[in-house]
Amino acid sequence: MTEDELDQPIRYVERSRAYYLAQGYDNPYRWAEHESAPFTPLKKPLAESRIGIVTTAAPYRPEFGDQGPWAAYNAEAKFRHTYMLPTDCTPDLRISHIGYDRKHTSAEDQNSYFPLLRMRELEAAGRIGSIAPRFYGVETTRSQRQTIERDAPEIAGMMREDGVDVAVLVAT
Repeated sequence: MTEDELDQPIRYVERSRAYYLAQGYDNPYRWAEHESAPFTPLKKPLAESRIGIVTTAAPYRPEFGDQGPWAAYNAEAKFRHTYMLPTDCTPDLRISHIGYDRKHTSAEDQNSYFPLLRMRELEAAGRIGSIAPRFYGVETTRSQRQTIERDAPEIAGMMREDGVDVAVLVAT
């Protein structure tokens, strides 16, 4: 294979399906579909809404080794439960526990996977009403059952406590 043939973007969907089959599952991974979920219009304009941020980024924990922008995949840095942290400061979040194309993408700009600073700019400009006092972290297990039965209800409960009107889901 030539260098040009090797230097291609990762075919994520195809790779995920093959990974599940290789792990011994009876069928390839299927993404969740919720065609029966109704469209819900905003109850008030964004400029009057409280915004919550949901991320899959992990709080930095130095005991788990290299988690910097160009770090190799680091399974040790994964977290196993939903979490929440305050938005009144900028947390040190990392994504070394996530599988992504590290040759063509870096994690140097935290705003690409946790846009708190961009949200603050929108708030200052009056484009959004306010940012929730906490943001919410959800793990990346690829388990639809766990997401539906545990993680989503926990995150929804935290957002209700904080009076969130609109959630921004930041996938990494």
